[in-house]
Amino acid sequence: MALFTGLIDKFRQGLRRTQEVVLRPLGHLLGLKKLDEDQLLELEDLLLQADLGVHAVDRLMLRLRFELKRSNEIDPKAILKDELLKVLHQQPTRPFVAPSTQVVLLVGVNGVGKTTTLGKLAAHLKGRGEDVLVVAGDTFRAAAIDQLELWGERAGVPVIRNQMGGDPAAIAFDGATSAKAKGTHWVLIDTAGRLHTKDHLMKELDKIRRSLQKVIPDAPHRVLLVLDATTGQNGIHQAEAFKQAAGVTDLVLTKLDGSAKGGVVVPILERLKLPIAFVGVGEGVDDLIPFDADAFVDGLLDV
Repeated sequence: MALFTGLIDKFRQGLRRTQEVVLRPLGHLLGLKKLDEDQLLELEDLLLQADLGVHAVDRLMLRLRFELKRSNEIDPKAILKDELLKVLHQQPTRPFVAPSTQVVLLVGVNGVGKTTTLGKLAAHLKGRGEDVLVVAGDTFRAAAIDQLELWGERAGVPVIRNQMGGDPAAIAFDGATSAKAKGTHWVLIDTAGRLHTKDHLMKELDKIRRSLQKVIPDAPHRVLLVLDATTGQNGIHQAEAFKQAAGVTDLVLTKLDGSAKGGVVVPILERLKLPIAFVGVGEGVDDLIPFDADAFVDGLLDV
């Protein structure tokens, strides 16, 4: 229970901007037991501003109108919570466990916080007492390689790197070989975000996969797509392209604390049909947290 309460606090903190900019005006509406049409329209507009998505908001408004017809008094906040959880529970988060050496690729365009996310994920897994190896597979950017080395030092995990311009598939192979030999729990591999075309992306990732599978036949075990929450629903189109090209298994949503569009979690899950593994709710090393639908909704609706 203490862990769940802590998660709610993290989400409450991370969603503060969404609450203050968009959802704070919801407070008086969600506290009413009866809503007239003008209040319903105001509520609808505020939910759309939070980027909950047209489909989810339409369903909610239909539910509210239905409940108002059959009862003199309703609890709008409870109804909103119920409708949000229906969506979020459709894609339950898969536990991050390592029965054997697990290889995780992180993909996403430059600027979404992919390399930082990998560093924080390494620290999170190391904090659980598990062995982690980081592979600097984005060899197109010297800054990404240097950044991962710094994260490796902070998290106390080894980093395998190559020179800028090196072959990402070769460095991934080296990482998998080392991890398998040592029985390392996790191999986290950064990938280039500057692959502009779907064909280029597929070829690069397929090459990495083939290299990994020479060492660990069922690798990679996870492909995490990192998305920037501040882009709102614009990020969904980007995500769909990566989902098709990269074989994405899970999502990571970063910069939730910097967005007034925290509700974008809902349409992302509805549209992509992929679970959210982690969310970033701050700049600190411990501000990448496992996604929990119930804690997210409680944090979102703290109005």
